[in-house]
Amino acid sequence: MFNTIEKLITVRNLKPKKKEGFLKVISIFSFLGIMLGVATLIIVMSVMNGFRTELTDKILGFNPHITIKPYNNNVSQDFYLNIRNEYKNSNIIKTFSSEAVIMMNDKAKGVLVRGIDTNQIDEIKLFNNNNIIDGTILNFKQNTVIIGKQLAIELGVVVGDRINIMSSTSSSTLLGLVPKQSVYKIVSVFSSGLYDYDRNVVFFTINDSFSFFEKSENDIVLEMYVKDPLNADRYKDEIQRKNPNLFVTSWSDLNKSFLSALKVERNVMFLILTLIIIVAAFNIISGLTILIKNKTKEIAILKALGLSKQSIIKSFFLTGFLIGLIATIAGVLLGIIFSIYIEEIRQFLSSVFNLQIFPEDVYFLDKMPSEINVNSILLISIFSIIISSLASFFPSLVVTKIEPIKALKYE
Repeated sequence: MFNTIEKLITVRNLKPKKKEGFLKVISIFSFLGIMLGVATLIIVMSVMNGFRTELTDKILGFNPHITIKPYNNNVSQDFYLNIRNEYKNSNIIKTFSSEAVIMMNDKAKGVLVRGIDTNQIDEIKLFNNNNIIDGTILNFKQNTVIIGKQLAIELGVVVGDRINIMSSTSSSTLLGLVPKQSVYKIVSVFSSGLYDYDRNVVFFTINDSFSFFEKSENDIVLEMYVKDPLNADRYKDEIQRKNPNLFVTSWSDLNKSFLSALKVERNVMFLILTLIIIVAAFNIISGLTILIKNKTKEIAILKALGLSKQSIIKSFFLTGFLIGLIATIAGVLLGIIFSIYIEEIRQFLSSVFNLQIFPEDVYFLDKMPSEINVNSILLISIFSIIISSLASFFPSLVVTKIEPIKALKYE
């Protein structure tokens, strides 16, 4: 593909003379620009992929894949037993949710109360040993609650403490309608990894939730966890056809705008950051153009000695191509290493500069996620090499315009 002479010319071009120091500077900036562009693109795409995966996993892990709510009719016990028998590979639990206010230490905090059947608590992924950080769910019974880590921190409470919760319903007294209040004991604290979830959700037993909000079995909601969440929409349509009088939604329905926003943001970030590589490629164009201009006499002599135009073009093309190729490889390695240790780097920068990088309350996660995608790396690498090749090819064509007689006329 490239003969010995072409390779020798390329090597000489990559090692400019002292008087051509400016060319060396341009080559270094070209190399650094492409390397940093590729590395930055890989890091950002890895974080975006990790962010999407983490949030999707949290949504799928701690929220129902399908929710069946009363609409024109209540969710009957017969309907519950029928779908439980039909979808034996899925977990279907009875719940009831409503809003309440916690009154504690002169603080008022609005929360979502979720009542769950204690007999089905093992079917909820949230309550495995990895997510329970204090207490035990074995003590979860009447007049007890399970709260999130962030909520416990905000209220300044621990397992064993009691909290006063005010219902959204009212009780009739001699003084008129008064919001219903009850005191509950904290028996466990969970950590889902989702900041908002950990500070806004409280779990009751389902019987306590009925009593607290003055509801009954007729008001239950069914939450369904299927084996493959990506097929949730198919199950949703099947269940809706069985009983059109119920309101059936899937996790993707509730998070459609959020998932679309993540996809758009990821694509826009890719397009914006590729401009770094394109700008760096312009340095290759500038460097090769100046290099060819400075070596006009040498090129004319090579032509006079019989070296073909194609060989000279190939040698100058190879010069720019090698800069782009090596810079791309270096950028891929830097990007992968940075992506692997990005959480450690974040913690280091936060401690050194006393900055809050990736705050939990803004990004919903307790650590910076990263997921290295081989397809993304290949796409970025191929794009970088193509841009470098184009940036090297067009300046090399200038060689065809050099005529030996005119170039050596005054030598």
